[in-house]
Amino acid sequence: MPFSDLGLGPALLQAVADAGYSEPTPIQAKAIPQVLAGRDILGVAQTGTGKTASFTLPMIEILAAGRPKARMPRSLILEPTRELAAQVAESFDKYGKNHKLTCALLIGGVSFGDQEKKLDRGVDVLIATPGRLLDHMERGRVMLNGVQVLVVDEADRMLDMGFIPDVEKICKMTPAQRQTLFFSATMAPEIKRLTDAFLNQPVEVTVARAATTASTVTQGLVIVEAREKRQALRNLLRNEEVRNAIIFCNRKRDVDVLHKSLTAHGFSAAGLHGDMAQAVRTDTLERFKKGEITLLVASDVAARGLDVTDMSHVFNFDVPIHPEDYVHRIGRTGRAGKEGRAFTLAVPDDARYVAAIEKIIGKEIPKVEVPGIEAANLESGDEAPRRGRGRKAAPKADKPAKGEADDAPARPRRSSRSRTEVRDEAPPRMAEERAVEEAPERPAERAPARHAEPRGRRPDDRRRRRDDDDAMDDVPLIGFGDNAPAFMLQPIRAARS
Repeated sequence: MPFSDLGLGPALLQAVADAGYSEPTPIQAKAIPQVLAGRDILGVAQTGTGKTASFTLPMIEILAAGRPKARMPRSLILEPTRELAAQVAESFDKYGKNHKLTCALLIGGVSFGDQEKKLDRGVDVLIATPGRLLDHMERGRVMLNGVQVLVVDEADRMLDMGFIPDVEKICKMTPAQRQTLFFSATMAPEIKRLTDAFLNQPVEVTVARAATTASTVTQGLVIVEAREKRQALRNLLRNEEVRNAIIFCNRKRDVDVLHKSLTAHGFSAAGLHGDMAQAVRTDTLERFKKGEITLLVASDVAARGLDVTDMSHVFNFDVPIHPEDYVHRIGRTGRAGKEGRAFTLAVPDDARYVAAIEKIIGKEIPKVEVPGIEAANLESGDEAPRRGRGRKAAPKADKPAKGEADDAPARPRRSSRSRTEVRDEAPPRMAEERAVEEAPERPAERAPARHAEPRGRRPDDRRRRRDDDDAMDDVPLIGFGDNAPAFMLQPIRAARS
């Protein structure tokens, strides 16, 4: 089926042809006619299948007639990450070049002033991350009562990143009579519940089973000891014909460490994670797309926001904790019908995470051995510890039977430090007690033996003695020496009735 059969106008068809596309993908063929008909859409398709064009193309056609007002966008697209928002903006520039539509991008790391100037002029398409959009709304710089089409892209990622409350707040500020489009690579039950609240009798468009991987991606699982991971990665990079690749890490600090390690070994590499300034992130992505950088070491911030059509490899330096992230990571390669290769490096205690990934994709990942590296085995599910890289949790003490805890005295924890070290670290409020403890022993007549407490005396004995008022009347005060204030030595008078 050609694009001309989907109901798009000549100007838009020309832009699609100029971009090098002749036939729509399955998600595009099913979704575009329904969007043009004004229906709400619930689209489910794996990453790399063309979801972005399935809503940008019909939106351009719908917005072709009409003009925007200041601070009142005519359409709104919500994206979970800056990179993905920038990618959608590029799609509008590419496909809307023959239309006089204006587009604004509201993302973090960019000056509020520049964004406000675009909003003041009026925009047809507003692409934003939820947090930055709410910031502008609180400033009174944007109003959503003119939104005709609302798009929530990567809805499952919104859920993972905790944006659902913000999305709900934003949806309540848009007109009730709007067209809403939900697109996601996976469709968890929580997302289905949210679509019931956001969408009005939607048309469900599903082109692939949830969380399946593209058939164009050749997958491999490398199991090594933790100390061998970097060497195994370097050997893979040298043995594979890597044209360009993304290497994913779970933590931002690991991105920096691995990036420096690869650079030190002569690889053309750069790092990308959420703590970097937006200008640096944008420049790094542009250099990677232009081929100036061969390897991009990244956290999941780039898993869904980077669209490089001809990427040859993806490497998971860390097994993703969430199995859905595996689908999105390796979906960066094997796009647009081209072949790609994806390798995941696992250590023995990653067994539970590998099992979760294989369960969600419905097949086992083939194991691959790396030349020069001794292969290891995944531990069984019972033996594999939780994410902690070898740290074993301390065994929990058996709980006492009911009634025992109140009677049994607490056993103090032994300390390897000397008594002097412990006293030196005591807080200032204990200074007087320490002074008494460290002072030389006084004569018996100055400190009666019955007042001195031997070590190991239980608190119950202290309470009994404290309760005996008559026995305490003639006991001198300890802690003031011979200079006790006179008012503290006066007898206590009985209260008048």
